[in-house]
Amino acid sequence: MTVKFNVNVPHQDLKEPEVGHGGYEGMRPRTEVLPVGHVTAAGGRPLSCEILVEHDVAIPMRDGCKLYADIYRPPSAPERSVPAILCWGPFGKKFNGIDSLRIMCPWNLGIPDGTLSGLEKFEAPDPADFVDRGYAIINIDSRGAFDSEGRMVIMGTQEAEDGYDTIEWLAKLPWCNGHVGMAGNSHLAIIQWFVAALQPPSLKAIAPWEGCGDLYREQFARGGIYGGDLFDHLIVKWMLRGRNGMESFRKMFEEHPGANDWWNDKRPDMKRINIPTYITGTYTNTMHGMGAIRGWMEVNTPHKWLRWHPYQEWYDIWGNREGTEELLSFFDRYLKGVENNWESTPKVRMSVLRFGEKEPIANVIEEDFPIPRTSYRKAYLTADGGLSLDKPSPTAGTISYNSEDAKDTATFTYTFSERTQIVGIPKAVLWMRNDEYDDMDVFLVLNKISATGERLLNLNIPWTNLPIKKIADIPEDKQIEVILYQGPTGILRASNREIDPSKSMHPNWPYYTHVEEKKVEPGTVVRLEIGIWCMGIEFEAGESLQLSVSGFYQGFSNFGTTEHIRNKGKHWIHTGGEHDSHLVLPFV
Repeated sequence: MTVKFNVNVPHQDLKEPEVGHGGYEGMRPRTEVLPVGHVTAAGGRPLSCEILVEHDVAIPMRDGCKLYADIYRPPSAPERSVPAILCWGPFGKKFNGIDSLRIMCPWNLGIPDGTLSGLEKFEAPDPADFVDRGYAIINIDSRGAFDSEGRMVIMGTQEAEDGYDTIEWLAKLPWCNGHVGMAGNSHLAIIQWFVAALQPPSLKAIAPWEGCGDLYREQFARGGIYGGDLFDHLIVKWMLRGRNGMESFRKMFEEHPGANDWWNDKRPDMKRINIPTYITGTYTNTMHGMGAIRGWMEVNTPHKWLRWHPYQEWYDIWGNREGTEELLSFFDRYLKGVENNWESTPKVRMSVLRFGEKEPIANVIEEDFPIPRTSYRKAYLTADGGLSLDKPSPTAGTISYNSEDAKDTATFTYTFSERTQIVGIPKAVLWMRNDEYDDMDVFLVLNKISATGERLLNLNIPWTNLPIKKIADIPEDKQIEVILYQGPTGILRASNREIDPSKSMHPNWPYYTHVEEKKVEPGTVVRLEIGIWCMGIEFEAGESLQLSVSGFYQGFSNFGTTEHIRNKGKHWIHTGGEHDSHLVLPFV
């Protein structure tokens, strides 16, 4: 490992690779040609072309480690004619989309059998689509994953350097035309920010589909509260395998909860990215949205696109055929040099959710994002549980909730008199106090309320191919965040409230420094500025927006625990008078 930090990096063990788990076959270097009509997995799509597969190809890194990849490419293409698309991740290069959908997703997200070939790795594009169009897909096990050597790291400079070395190695292969791209979503998208920021010469285009932009502030310690339970309890224990262990996020937070040298290395410098970039984002993901927005705002090239779709990320990459065709067209332009009029593709397309059984509004062409015509309006909290647009209450008041009771919330509601769309980045400014303790963990969510007073939820996938027609009919064991969305959330530990405006990408998305804690004297009223995840919701006349404030996370979270929360006693929210507690809402 070549990267050094000013803190000791704690490590944890991983289970060793096990044949049959996650598609793992053991080390079996070989080359084969899959024929037209070949079916890789039950329910898989027959291949429409021959595919040459090189299994367990060793790729050397600058420090001597070898990483292992499977390469899928056209078997009879001329030399120096095939662009390569690198799909980078630690989940197993043969853990495919068909298996992952069956294991983790209700009703396979409505993606029918015969859609995927089974050659696609988890969160990556399908080689059956791309080889047929003259590309090579490289599915790699990152450092420390399965049989790849070294200790596993997650993002940061080390993985970026490994990606750089892999790209330059691929570009020199006899079949490669010297042009390499990167594609994939979630982990496979996040790594693209890091690799592209190092500017490897042969990397010509990236497609980060749903990529978190700051592992500390957006995933593992949002608002200063540890949030790695999903990673610890599902991904590490079930999905990851390796022979040399991995760096430990949980132990690092326990030893260094502030943003130290190692944590800061988990935030890519997107301003250094200068190649064509095709970004997707969605409201319904609890991790990636704000990274996609920062990527759009900071990537330093005129050749960038943002498609903000209304669905769950795996559905978009595997079930949205139009999205796959667009991705192919993007790479045709920048990896093959095809003059296909790609540049006429709208630079920004947004979506608007309508909740309940209503289909979302998709592919809304906008000039930019945030949308330039946005009217940012303040909705002031009132002591009777209301939200007053543009006009603060002159009368001071308070509302409290029991911060130790997950069911106790303080709510503030505004009812719309006409159809209204709120699309963009909201923010809450709350004046709060706690008489019994020197800190507060504050969780909020913006709910959509029906005209008859019920909380509405959003289905994150199309209703097509599902056995149910109403959200109320979804069985309890399938009510998980993969398919259901409650609304945008905000999180802040009061002692972590210090902001560096020079690093905030937008006034409504504050950059918390997390350098030192600033405790709150019991009984002292303190101003908390809480960034809220991007939103895009349409409200009909009679429907309401409701701010809910609590001592516990309120969105769908099926793996989170409460062990990291510090709350004690009542939290008091001050409204009116000198305490202008309010929401900032982006009306369009």
